[in-house]
Amino acid sequence: MAEKLTAVKGMNDILPPDSARWEWFEARVRALMARYGYANVRTPIVEPTALFVRGLGEVTDIVEKEMYSFVDAMNGDRLSLRPEATAGIVRAMIEHNALYNGPMRVWSAVSLFRHERPQKGRYRQFHQIDVEALGFAGPDVDAEQILMCRALLRDLGIPMAHVRLELNSLGQPNERMAHRAALIAHFEAHAEVLDEEATRRLHSNPLRILDTKNPAMQAVVEAAPKLMDFLGEASLAHLNAVRAVLDAAGLVYRINPRLVRGMDYYNLTVFEWITDKLGSQGTVCGGGRYDGLFEQLGGKPTPAVGWGMGVERMLLLLEAVGVLPPEAAPDVYAIVPSAEVMPTAMAACETLRIAGINVQMHASGADGVGSMKSQFKKADGSGARFALIFGQNELAEGRVAVKLLRGEKADAAQVQTLQPLDDIASWAHSLRRGG
Repeated sequence: MAEKLTAVKGMNDILPPDSARWEWFEARVRALMARYGYANVRTPIVEPTALFVRGLGEVTDIVEKEMYSFVDAMNGDRLSLRPEATAGIVRAMIEHNALYNGPMRVWSAVSLFRHERPQKGRYRQFHQIDVEALGFAGPDVDAEQILMCRALLRDLGIPMAHVRLELNSLGQPNERMAHRAALIAHFEAHAEVLDEEATRRLHSNPLRILDTKNPAMQAVVEAAPKLMDFLGEASLAHLNAVRAVLDAAGLVYRINPRLVRGMDYYNLTVFEWITDKLGSQGTVCGGGRYDGLFEQLGGKPTPAVGWGMGVERMLLLLEAVGVLPPEAAPDVYAIVPSAEVMPTAMAACETLRIAGINVQMHASGADGVGSMKSQFKKADGSGARFALIFGQNELAEGRVAVKLLRGEKADAAQVQTLQPLDDIASWAHSLRRGG
């Protein structure tokens, strides 16, 4: 007997009925993107490793410890499974000169890969909704994207009481450099408090020390110089313009001067949507402005802003707050009493599908079509609102029986009508949910 193979740890199968929740979520995302004028873009899962080293920064956790990187045995190319989406989208824009005719708003649903310890809400293959506005320099687009997040949360049915928005500015490179020098001096003066990870990052990426979860370091982190104190007039004006839009839209937020993002390419506005419902995996969406990334990757200087939302975490949040997407079910289940009527039944079901009705047809097994009792049991289990019964007597009259399985009148005895097969279009709409 062949050895049983299983999925790679931390890379999960998504099967029915759970996959229906994903489709429901994705449908709301697509509708939102259309309302805001964002076009879909799709980039490869595999990219040159140099793209992420250059774009994310050599000393980020992602590049140092989490990327799935390998050498292509066919030609020696150094490749990586994408650990995040933005760098690949920017690479595509530069390669195809996609912004030649002006700025673009784009979005993508992506699979991402990071080699880290799998836990609830954190996986080695995970999925994100990625949103990017490319070529827009103004704070209005930063605010628009934050409001998009709120709109999606509302569309999903998540009460605002269960999420909060945190906002910060990382300023410009020269401001960060001055802050960086002050940070290093501060932490060097408290070197005895730093753990191994902080000591390693002290001279390579001291900003990330502010993100530590080590309780023993919280006091020294709280006392560290704040980047906000190093921001110039233009950076503060940008942040205040974002805030003005959010205030006008009635969106409550908190300025968090310790908020940083995991990639090196961010500047000016950064933000996160956070929940207390998911424990340590509380960040469900995060993003910000990255005006220098195009130039880092060999393109012309181009302003840009974007965000990413974790699909798995959003589905966990929906479950935690009791928002249950409707179960996927056909409108109709077709019951076929005998093999002889199968051609007629199948032709009728195809006509209904052309009319936009979701039809699940009973399929015969090795022992035939099965009893009517077993077929009705399957019809009820399918969640369909109606059963179509292709009985021989009805077919002889050119009709099919339509039985209501669920709804306000479904408990009444024999809620059943006969409909003509030669004019299915005239009654098909009545089978549609809500029809």
